[in-house]
Amino acid sequence: MTKRRVAIAGSTGSIGTQTLAVIRAEHDAYEVVGLGASSSVESLIAQATEFRPRVVAVADPASRAAVGRALPGVEVVADLAALVDEADVVINAVVGFAGLPVTVATLRAGKRLALANKESLIAAGPVVQPLRATPGAELIPVDSEHCAIHQCLRASARSSVRSNVRSNVEVSRLVLTASGGPFRGRTQTELASVGIEEALAHPTWSMGPKITIDSSTLMNKGLEVIEAHELFGTPFEHIEVVVHPQSIIHSMVEFTDGATIAQLSMPDMCLPIGYALAYPNRIATPFGRIDWRSLKRLDFEEPDLATFRCLALAYAAGRVGGTAPAWLSAANEEAVEAFLNGRIRWTQIAEICDAVLQKHHETTDTTTMSVDDIVRADHMARRVAQEVLHA
Repeated sequence: MTKRRVAIAGSTGSIGTQTLAVIRAEHDAYEVVGLGASSSVESLIAQATEFRPRVVAVADPASRAAVGRALPGVEVVADLAALVDEADVVINAVVGFAGLPVTVATLRAGKRLALANKESLIAAGPVVQPLRATPGAELIPVDSEHCAIHQCLRASARSSVRSNVRSNVEVSRLVLTASGGPFRGRTQTELASVGIEEALAHPTWSMGPKITIDSSTLMNKGLEVIEAHELFGTPFEHIEVVVHPQSIIHSMVEFTDGATIAQLSMPDMCLPIGYALAYPNRIATPFGRIDWRSLKRLDFEEPDLATFRCLALAYAAGRVGGTAPAWLSAANEEAVEAFLNGRIRWTQIAEICDAVLQKHHETTDTTTMSVDDIVRADHMARRVAQEVLHA
């Protein structure tokens, strides 16, 4: 059997390392041909020594030189997008807007993009969407929620999850589940003085710091609402969020006849990663298998939009469209970094995102929008965010 060739951009992060865990379990089916990271020299060298990729990409120049010395005979390059050339499937696990070049390069090359980098689709939806029509290009979401929806939509004869479908007349609504993060049930007063360690203590998922903070503010869920709109073409008024603290139901699709299809498993990102690698088939390793004898309850509640304002901000930015999601994504990255560096309080993350979004005024025609337009919007929003941070 010919092995499917896999490249991983962001290989030393949470999704990247879990991708390698899936490949270890399914070693007869996959070959790692490319690995890439921003720096993380020791981890990247260890990964390359084990999996022996043909090319390794390192964004940081000093780190790149160190990796090159440690890996004689391996091509070491600067551009993460260069990983696309050798691969059949590219896992984009780069954190934040920096993942956009990998997304664009993979789809332009007509390859399968296993997308864990939601920001590149959210910020650059008008640019990414046309690329999904490239012959051979596929976008399979790795987020547990969007992977769940992708699986649920296969229950509809009118759904083609392989392509850029902008609507499905059989779908009544998409329901994204949210764990509620570490601060579920707390009031604004109680959250006024929470610290970094508290915000990073997610109750069910093990993720990188940026995504974990986004989960604590519900910005992660808000960005996922925009991503669901971009991925599946569902109007915002038909995308709902429900808090489900057990994180067993990863999302649901309600159809027009009243039937709701849900995808359930224990919290384990190896399952959506394996799904994206193997689609339309499934891997043989049962990541996330449920012990139904020990599963006692499944709870649901409405999100508190007054306390967790980021979710409402994301809906607002998504409805404005154009470069508004790019502005929100950039503002959030700047605010989260400031929080993790101890410069602002947790409650100020939403305040900064709101202030930046209030200053959004771009009117770029989405039908002619380019990558450069998105990059300019991102830079402008970051500049405004820094002005707000220093005000």
